[in-house]
Amino acid sequence: MKQSIKLKTTTLLVIPLVLACFALLPRAQAFTGVDGGFAGFNTAEGLNALLADTGAGTFNTALGFAALKADTTGSHNTAVGGQALLHNNGSFNTAVGENALVFNTGGSFNMALGQGALASNLAGNNNTAMGFQALNTNTASSNIGVGFQAGRNNTSGTENTAVGFQALFANSTGALNAALGDSALANSTDTIGANTAIGSIALTSSVTGDENTAVGRRALENSNGGSNNTALGWRAGDNVTTASNVTCIGSFVLGANVSNTTYIGGIAATASTTGLQVVLTNPVTNQILRFTSSARYKKDIKPMGKASESIFALKPVTFLAKDDAKGIPQFGLIAEEVVKVNPDLVSRDADGRPDSVSYLQINAMLLNEFLKEHKKVEEQQASIAELKSTVAQQQKGMEVLTAQLKEQAAQIQKVSAQVEMNKSTPKVVANQ
Repeated sequence: MKQSIKLKTTTLLVIPLVLACFALLPRAQAFTGVDGGFAGFNTAEGLNALLADTGAGTFNTALGFAALKADTTGSHNTAVGGQALLHNNGSFNTAVGENALVFNTGGSFNMALGQGALASNLAGNNNTAMGFQALNTNTASSNIGVGFQAGRNNTSGTENTAVGFQALFANSTGALNAALGDSALANSTDTIGANTAIGSIALTSSVTGDENTAVGRRALENSNGGSNNTALGWRAGDNVTTASNVTCIGSFVLGANVSNTTYIGGIAATASTTGLQVVLTNPVTNQILRFTSSARYKKDIKPMGKASESIFALKPVTFLAKDDAKGIPQFGLIAEEVVKVNPDLVSRDADGRPDSVSYLQINAMLLNEFLKEHKKVEEQQASIAELKSTVAQQQKGMEVLTAQLKEQAAQIQKVSAQVEMNKSTPKVVANQ
């Protein structure tokens, strides 16, 4: 009986000793998957989670297989998911998802949410990735990728922002890019970067172009290789492919692949989808705007003829603008009157009412009438010159005729004198 009591007492003493020995093992609890807190306010749950931790790192939380497995000195990290932050020794990182920030070693202040998000990051700092494989190959700093494979192939590019399905997908080394929208800047691999694409498929074809700005769905969709282009509106700049310094403003203002040009929709007098075309004579100093007039933009070209004669029925007026507090007199035409004379000279508002007059068209018509009158004057001057020549010739003939008459008169006078002389001579008759 005493022996039995002794064995039981010995057994009761051994069990706590065994448990104490397990407690002394640095990673026994994490390895076996048992909940528990560890030195440095660390928490681990999962096979091999925080396996290498010795207490040097603090306030780490590892949930999942091999989460924060290699961490020894990193602090304030949170890893949730299989192999999340597996190789980490940085601090203030958050990884949620399988293989999120899996290769991060010294990078800090990173956040990765999603399978494979920021998976290749080694020492990059201040990165944010949310979505499947977002910023998957990134190793640089200060990048943001939100969306399925957003910024997936970025490696050394910095200060990039990609939001949307495969936004900035192909970019590797370019910096300072901003892509917001489905496939925005998806194919850009330009080493300079500094592109801004806001809208689905905006700048999606651009591979080598830099410093472009596209705002609107499919804005500058086909641009590739051009730089310093700006497009604002749905499909704005659709025709711009390789040109640079092109500006297209307005929905469906397609523009043209001509560098140093500006296309603005909604202000032209015609229904042209390309809008008003304006060219800078000096794109560096922005001096003197002119309107393009190349035959490249026109068809069915023919002389204006009598089409301009309708301007003679226009009624110019002087008026005061209703919103002009200073009461400065202005000069112009009334759209409601012009539309009666020539509807093509008037633009209408959204309700179909006459709204504005195309004074540029009227200028061309005035020029045509001026040239027609000038041609008449030239013809009249030619006729007058011809008449003067005829008169001169006639005058010369009259002078010759006068001279001849004078000569004839002199001869007649001479003959008359001789006749008179013969009459006055007495005749002597001989006596027989």
